[in-house]
Amino acid sequence: MALMIYHQLFAQRSTPTIKNEADVPAYDLPLLLRTESGIEVKTAEAWERLRRPEIHAYFANQVYGVVPSELNIHKVEVLDFEPNALGGKAIRKQVQLHFKKGKKSIAMRLLIYLPKDKKKSPVFLAYNFKGNHSVNSDPAILIGGKKESELSQEELKSDKLGSRGSRSSRWAIDTMIGAGYGLVTIDYNDVDPDKNDFSDGIHSLFYKSGQTAPEKNEWGSLSAWAWGMSKAMDYLETEPLVDSKKVILFGHSRLGKTALWAGANDKRFSLVISNNSGCGGAALSRRRFGEKLSDINTKFPHWFCENFHFFNENESALAVDQHMLIALIAPRPVYVASASQDLWADPKGEFLAAQWASSVYLLYGKKGLTMQSQPPVNTPYHGTVGYHLREGKHDVTQYDWEQYIKFAEKNFKSN
Repeated sequence: MALMIYHQLFAQRSTPTIKNEADVPAYDLPLLLRTESGIEVKTAEAWERLRRPEIHAYFANQVYGVVPSELNIHKVEVLDFEPNALGGKAIRKQVQLHFKKGKKSIAMRLLIYLPKDKKKSPVFLAYNFKGNHSVNSDPAILIGGKKESELSQEELKSDKLGSRGSRSSRWAIDTMIGAGYGLVTIDYNDVDPDKNDFSDGIHSLFYKSGQTAPEKNEWGSLSAWAWGMSKAMDYLETEPLVDSKKVILFGHSRLGKTALWAGANDKRFSLVISNNSGCGGAALSRRRFGEKLSDINTKFPHWFCENFHFFNENESALAVDQHMLIALIAPRPVYVASASQDLWADPKGEFLAAQWASSVYLLYGKKGLTMQSQPPVNTPYHGTVGYHLREGKHDVTQYDWEQYIKFAEKNFKSN
């Protein structure tokens, strides 16, 4: 009840949305290469030993929330294997990962498409919003782990069948397969349903007796989804058809925030891509342009840990900003993408965060963002830190995927 009242008070006093660059307040970013005790960080070794751990711990306890304990995959179940999918161009595999603790359990369902002419394929690992069956019109994609013939009358009356392939425009699967890459995708609701309710999903498996919600510094939904990415990676390390040294983490919007945090947590991901992730993702919080902390914490109070809500309308009190999140991924390649009409996600703030993060990449002798100002629309930059500002709205397009594949190719060759 107290937290609800707190949210309401901040909703009432929240300042108007900034839509013009001239209205952005003056701000100072936390120093990326100076420790809390004032030590200047000048080497990659000092970054790894001194600065990175304290930045990561702050994000974990004050922004996204810590995972309370460990939980391994209980069982792997192969639901489907088709060596001639998508007109004979691809292998399709559908796998269910079971997680169990006490009497509670959840299942994550992975839809995997791979080039059929490769022994081991690099893959994009990504959550989807509307179910695995929404990413392609392939009628063999299971719905909630079931074939269409196995669905109940109630399920048949739902809009699930009608949504088959409804988001295919966001998933350039043919392009991936043609370039030699696979796709591994999961409905993010399998891990934690996207609603302000911690009674279901993965959180409930970790509760102590009498607990009904995470503690103030424990994981919100974004951190839970990031945890799910690492569990999928656990499985991919055992999958003989996947090159587990070339697993590319991708996310759009709220799942772009998730991808950045998952990439910061788990160094097994070889490359991380954030598409239009905005506030709490790649965009600098202190700019207060477009969506602000108070906006996101009021509308989606379950995404971040409870501690993060106390920075509503007070971003300058944070000891971190989002350039520091991106820097946690170094020296692995990271790509930040914006859209010209997606002002709510603050494209300039996304660019600036990637630019400021580049100083850590320089410690490793890697090429960050070298330009001084945000590049023109549809002018991609592919260093170890990549960026583009695509023409258009908040979305994932064919153009985006073409850039991500080129970026991956360049960085895999250089490494």
